Amino acid sequence: MIRSPEPEQSPQGPTYEGRPLARPDDEVVDQGAGFDVATLLTRRRMLAFLGAGAGTLALAACSDGSSSKSSSASTGASEAIDAATEEIPEETNGPYPADGSNNVNILQESGIERSDITTSLDGGNRADGVPLTFTFKVTDMANANKPFTGAVVYLWQCDAQGRYSMYSEGVENETFLRGIQKVGRDGNARFTTIVPGCYTGRWTHLHFEVYPDLASATDVKNAIATSQVAFPHKMLNDVYRRTEYSGSAKALAQIGRIENDNVFGDGYSLQMGTFTGDPDTGYRGSLAAAVDINTEPAARPAGPDGPGGPGGSPGGQPPRRN
Repeated sequence: MIRSPEPEQSPQGPTYEGRPLARPDDEVVDQGAGFDVATLLTRRRMLAFLGAGAGTLALAACSDGSSSKSSSASTGASEAIDAATEEIPEETNGPYPADGSNNVNILQESGIERSDITTSLDGGNRADGVPLTFTFKVTDMANANKPFTGAVVYLWQCDAQGRYSMYSEGVENETFLRGIQKVGRDGNARFTTIVPGCYTGRWTHLHFEVYPDLASATDVKNAIATSQVAFPHKMLNDVYRRTEYSGSAKALAQIGRIENDNVFGDGYSLQMGTFTGDPDTGYRGSLAAAVDINTEPAARPAGPDGPGGPGGSPGGQPPRRN
């Protein structure tokens, strides 16, 4: 049996030769060409790891730059995240969800089931920013708060400039920073993304919806929970010193405190993510979200005048998609 080099474990997650894996859920040989070049994984070393008969196959696998669809369930990886004991608060899905609630729906597009959401679905442009690997721990309160295996998380967010793909000026034709993942046996659904920017009127956040299964994750009407993830102030201050986040520091300073946000202002203890890392090497984050399928979702219509703030770049609002 051909065996891949084994990654090492660190507090920041799996690494190889001291470097965080670009695709934490995949094997070392499936990290993509950029990772392989950076670690100087030569043909001779590949042969030593995999055997002479597998050298050609291994090198071909290393050059595959496709994004992974696998969740922690398919790889057997597990991340120690304590389950939440209270139901995740219901929040607006905002003006730009692309979940079918405002005649824009990415959930039915091919390739939307993916862990790496940094590129558009067609493999085109990539969203630049500080790397973030984020894991949701989803549990089912109607089933003794056990892992909600088979449920689906839809994650979407703005880019470093505060723009939402498919809606904001300049990225109307992009589909990056949107994707769905199935919840694994451990209750985890993991995404590779970037730290979002901050735009006028809102504290920095991630949007997410939970669906009971993959078949239902095609339209917002099937969502059983909708909420948002908050970010800590100190982390954002560190990130927003970087040039790719131009405008975010000013937008965050205008809000001042998370308590002034129109979504998190009524409480955020169950929505504040846990993060480790730094702006130079990237961050790992997580949120435990307990879902009660017996709770009727609070319908909050999307729209630029509804809860959730205006959206768009730090300097203004993006146009609505027709």
